[in-house]
Amino acid sequence: MKFNFFKRKTATAATTIPTTTNLAGATAYRVTPELELYSAVVTAGLSDTFYEKTGTRVARIQELMLKNKPEYVAKLAIYARNEMYMRSVPMVLAVEMAKTNTGNNLVAKTVSGIVKRADEITELLAYYQLANKREGVKKLNKLSKQVQKGLGDAFNNFDEYQFAKYNRDADIKLRDALFLVHPKAKDEAQQALFNKIAANELAVPYTWETELSALGQVKYETAEAKALALKAKWEELISSGKIGYMATMRNLRNIIAAKVSVAHMAKVCEYLVNEKAVAGSKQLPFRFLAAYREVKALNSEYATMALNSLEDAICASVANMKGFGYDTRVLIACDVSGSMQKPISPNSKVLLFDIGLVLGMLMQSKCKRVVTGMFGDRWKVINMPGKGVLANVGEYYKREGEVGYATNGHKVIDDLIERNVIMDKVMMFTDCQLWDSRHGGASLQASWAKYKKMAPEAKLYLFDLAGLGTAPISIEGNGAHLIAGWSDKIFDVLAAIENAEDALAKINEVVL
Repeated sequence: MKFNFFKRKTATAATTIPTTTNLAGATAYRVTPELELYSAVVTAGLSDTFYEKTGTRVARIQELMLKNKPEYVAKLAIYARNEMYMRSVPMVLAVEMAKTNTGNNLVAKTVSGIVKRADEITELLAYYQLANKREGVKKLNKLSKQVQKGLGDAFNNFDEYQFAKYNRDADIKLRDALFLVHPKAKDEAQQALFNKIAANELAVPYTWETELSALGQVKYETAEAKALALKAKWEELISSGKIGYMATMRNLRNIIAAKVSVAHMAKVCEYLVNEKAVAGSKQLPFRFLAAYREVKALNSEYATMALNSLEDAICASVANMKGFGYDTRVLIACDVSGSMQKPISPNSKVLLFDIGLVLGMLMQSKCKRVVTGMFGDRWKVINMPGKGVLANVGEYYKREGEVGYATNGHKVIDDLIERNVIMDKVMMFTDCQLWDSRHGGASLQASWAKYKKMAPEAKLYLFDLAGLGTAPISIEGNGAHLIAGWSDKIFDVLAAIENAEDALAKINEVVL
């Protein structure tokens, strides 16, 4: 969403109590305010979900912030931006903090810690205007001193190219932000750059957007001449190295459609699998899936090259991810119910369903003794090879109707009990809105309690993909844990729990 239009060892889980129902109407369990805010934040696309609208999500985050210590909120904002790769919701946290925290540097440190792109300066100001209900010519007057200080620090982190790249004709322009924030230049060169912003004299940046836009202004005699010019421009852009990683993935279809040379296509594929480029891009796993689907539909001899590169790229993105070896029995269950089949944002083709499948298949690729499957009305085992993460997602996608569309997560555990099968780790990727569609009183809580008598050392990991505020099971000393988020960094949280820490340990490690 854009605002600027054009348990530390023992503690936190111990208070989980059954006092509510979930949004599907089934018995559910409240979690601590820290865990609830974490779950809401790291699953916030700030768009409509099946059960909750954008405004409701922001309002709930605002309410939950008041139940948490400001230092925790600040750490969570920075963690969400830098580890979970989220952009909009950290701005919400920082701006909302500014309403009540005015006497220390906490807000300034938070703002400075979350602004990682030049356009996020104006985006944050746009949300500040919205959150404070400012209108008219002086809509940004009386800016919080702490927000101003944090943005002032951020202004010194970007060069002319970065500023120019995002110097857009939006409601709040970069020049407006400069005059409002009054950043102090770190040196003469920086001051000269600020002067250019003030005078609207930033050099037009060489980007794929500006180059293609300029090309679009040229009139060609024939369609063939235009196609040749477009091919030449894409080849020039590829050779320049000026197309960023995410832009490359998003433009794979266009690059292939332009019929660039095989040498240029090979260069694109080499870039996609470059380990340094993959790590630096900080892509959410579902971004690879979105690109994969776009390419798979193409009728081109380059499609297979690109598909293979995307498979290698997503594996490279989790190269350091810890899995489980031959001594650990793992079951992975993906929720494919109706409530999971909603887009994560209005303009996205990616569903919560897709995120769960990608994360599930990533974990599957890192395990040696593993069973995978999906659940809706029923639970069905559908094992896949360890390689081909994105292809595996596609296979599951084609078969989701085989299990129906309810959310009977207890069926996963009931099957283990009926077959007397012991698993060390059970991982469920879900929106956590589990219920019994047959209204027979079955629940994940009851099934897991029964299973723990069979397998007392087993652990249950619920990967919450929706952050709706409840858990379908008490996470109080019964081997059950709640982890939330859309990034592969959720597996770092898993590793922390395996090392006897709680789900919030990584957040509490953030230095302010």
